[in-house]
Amino acid sequence: MSFRLKIFTGSANPGLAEEVAEGLGLPLGEMETFRYADGEVSVRIAESVRGEDVFVIQPTGPPVNEHLIELLVILDALRRASAGRVTAVIPYFGYARQDRKTRPREPITSKLVANLLTAAGADRILTVDLHAGQIWGFFDIPLDHLPSRPMLGAYFRDKGLRNVVVVSPDIGGTGRAREFAAELRAPIAIIDKRRDRPNQVKEITHVIGKVYRRTAILVDDIVDTAGTLTAAAAALLARGVEGVYACCAHPILSGPAIERLAASPIREIVVTNTVPVSEAKRIDKVRIVSIAPLLAEAIRRIHEDRSVSTLFSVTS
Repeated sequence: MSFRLKIFTGSANPGLAEEVAEGLGLPLGEMETFRYADGEVSVRIAESVRGEDVFVIQPTGPPVNEHLIELLVILDALRRASAGRVTAVIPYFGYARQDRKTRPREPITSKLVANLLTAAGADRILTVDLHAGQIWGFFDIPLDHLPSRPMLGAYFRDKGLRNVVVVSPDIGGTGRAREFAAELRAPIAIIDKRRDRPNQVKEITHVIGKVYRRTAILVDDIVDTAGTLTAAAAALLARGVEGVYACCAHPILSGPAIERLAASPIREIVVTNTVPVSEAKRIDKVRIVSIAPLLAEAIRRIHEDRSVSTLFSVTS
């Protein structure tokens, strides 16, 4: 490829961007970002990007709207600066949970965000563990989707846990749990839950699968308020598991999440750094696995027009 690789980042997760840039042996691109008095975001690209292959690392985690708008403004600035190709690297894709209509007069906000990213100037998307597979189809531009499964699976293999069962905390995560179970060569179980409103679990009704006297690993993509995860852990303990671990790609950890996790029977929750985890949230139970090496290698392969899918595979 004739044009050079450049890495830029917004304010959402500069630590991750620095790790990725270091893994690629590159400095971060020079960019000036400031706010007007009323909060408007303004960006100036402080170096030439004409004809270059540019990657912008910006998860759209909390505060979601702030980081999403900043990403859109950066993309627009790069497009107007005549970048050759612009890839939005969005380790955590905000608004992914609004991916379909479940009741009348609801938006499909993840489709709206896909349209906004394309209109702002993104030529390609690189993301990690989308909440739902159909979001892939919302884009009319190429999208590369990386699973955190190999890195999280390696962590648990290294722990040497015995008699493991991989558990999905809800029916919707069954596919994710099945792939993780294949990674660990373990059986799966599924928890059937009922939810009245977002972030609230009404009750756990069934645990489907054999969990008695096993070590359970709860697998989810997003942990927000941790209500689902902690309720699932309590249900498993009541059904005779010997220990409960948990893992997720995106540790949002909003509101009472840390208090719930601290009080829960979960021994460890293993997360990636797709969104930053503040020091206040890094309790003893929280273990962080960096996603930076995976992102760096994916960026290198995209730049060199090589396969990204060979970085991972689903074991059958």
